[in-house]
Amino acid sequence: MSVRHLLAGAAWLASCAAFAQIPPPIGAELARAKVPPEAVALLVAEVGHSQAPRLSHQSANPMQPASVMKLVTTFAALDTLGPAFTWNTPVYLDSKGRPKPGDKVFHGDIYLKGQGDPKLVVERLWLLMRRIQGLGIQKIDGDIVIDRSAFALAPVDPGRFDGEPLRPYNAAPDAFLVNYSTLVFTFTPDAAAGVARIQTDPPLAGVKLPEQVPLSGGACNDYRSALAADFSDPLRPRFAGSYASACGERSWPVAYADPGQFAARAVHGMWLSLGGGLTGSVRYGNTPPHVLERGPALTVKSPALAEVIRDINKYSNNVMAQQLYLTLGRGNTGSDAQSPASFAASNAFVQSWWAQRFGASDAPLLENGSGLSRQESISANALGQLLQAAYASPTMPELMASLPIAGQDGTLKRSNTSTSAHLKTGSLSNVLAIGGYVLAPSGKRYVVVAMVNHPNASAARPAIEALLDWTAND
Repeated sequence: MSVRHLLAGAAWLASCAAFAQIPPPIGAELARAKVPPEAVALLVAEVGHSQAPRLSHQSANPMQPASVMKLVTTFAALDTLGPAFTWNTPVYLDSKGRPKPGDKVFHGDIYLKGQGDPKLVVERLWLLMRRIQGLGIQKIDGDIVIDRSAFALAPVDPGRFDGEPLRPYNAAPDAFLVNYSTLVFTFTPDAAAGVARIQTDPPLAGVKLPEQVPLSGGACNDYRSALAADFSDPLRPRFAGSYASACGERSWPVAYADPGQFAARAVHGMWLSLGGGLTGSVRYGNTPPHVLERGPALTVKSPALAEVIRDINKYSNNVMAQQLYLTLGRGNTGSDAQSPASFAASNAFVQSWWAQRFGASDAPLLENGSGLSRQESISANALGQLLQAAYASPTMPELMASLPIAGQDGTLKRSNTSTSAHLKTGSLSNVLAIGGYVLAPSGKRYVVVAMVNHPNASAARPAIEALLDWTAND
């Protein structure tokens, strides 16, 4: 027998020995997925108990966690900012003249000072514009200025991560982030007219948006491909295909092709849609010191952090997670006097928080706090330690409520397991991960962490479900 065959045999025996340390139902599914045991980290430990974990396989090895890293960001935020924390978006008026009684014209510039609100969605942008009109302003004889200076971020290519710039998960953070920099096209069939009506939100000034597309018969299969969308021209998105009437009403979110201009066009478009007048433009710029000294004319508050992290964790919203992560680097006062946020400042903050909470060893490596990264890593032991601490903390109910429920909602809605579990999920090409809690019929609750880093990671989902079932069957 050749040396090559001897080495291959030794590797096979080592693999078998490693699989022998993993419970058979899980090992069998990993073998079926052709995922070797050295590409997997597993941890199962009873909540609140210090004895040895029920299962520990490569749990000290740093692994790429994908979106499971959001557990670090959201628990750090709950632990330091508190579940009632909100983001303020103040509006400042810089009057250049005395208004005439009753003419509802503001002579001067209006400044919208973004401070990182992750959920300035269409409805809340509408409310902000209505609040301005509530000051007795119907026409602005000047400019609307969007101040994004709270974040110090270099421009990024939205397709830098995976070459998919129009996928909403690739949207970049912004101090004045509007609707996740995403357009939402809603298609509603009108059988009598033979078309699907298209509602687009938010309205964008200067952009010709399609209003309808022909209806077609047949089954509702890949309706997005059938629409033959062309988003190459940011000023004129088009649908050259058709929409199957069998699809009913559907919504398609698409990241705007010119993200740098999205907020300005959305603010301008919303103002015009409410009947507002504007003689100048909507532009980006800093709020002058003398305007800041006068204080805001009004302030729009975000939903509380406890609500925001539900969107982050249940639906794995990357840009919201990055907004929150950047906020951590600014501290917890919400004051505009803070230094501009940066990922470097947030990394330093979270590392300091981790050292105080868990000790300096086994700290995670973070880049943007969302898991949309090839640099971020954490061990299963570290995640398990965090989940144990979170369960014992006063903010446990808020974190638990933010996690997807297996088989019921969020990213776990289509899960096949019947196990009672609250779990954060994560997936990238070559990465599959979960982290959270499983409640067994015995009444015991377990911390469960699993991370797969391998080209066949996506095929390991049955192994993850086998792990959940094995955990519950205690």
